[in-house]
Amino acid sequence: MANEVARRLRKTMTPQEVKLWVHLRALKQQGLHFRRQVPREGFIVDFACLKSKLVIEIDGAQHGEPAKVRQDAERDTRLASAGFMVLGFWNNEVNQNLDGVMETIYRAAVARDPSCRIR
Repeated sequence: MANEVARRLRKTMTPQEVKLWVHLRALKQQGLHFRRQVPREGFIVDFACLKSKLVIEIDGAQHGEPAKVRQDAERDTRLASAGFMVLGFWNNEVNQNLDGVMETIYRAAVARDPSCRIR
């Protein structure tokens, strides 16, 4: 079931997810392989680099609602207990500061797995 939902989400990514995905794929040259819409710990995360155990979430305004804030906190706690680091960004950050978002992601990935460096 989770795989079916993940497959559907991959086909209906938001514009910000698509924009970030294009740039995340370019990090393969540095040894970072990201997957999109990945089932992990009972949740489907937007992006994950399994090698560095890094999860990226891109959120819209609905994630500011109290119920969604609680759900996101539970997700982050579960993922952290499984050894994942979760980085969250708002849609407007991807739209207005993509270079900064990518720099944050790259630095976090390298900190977690130093073998992922520019060659």
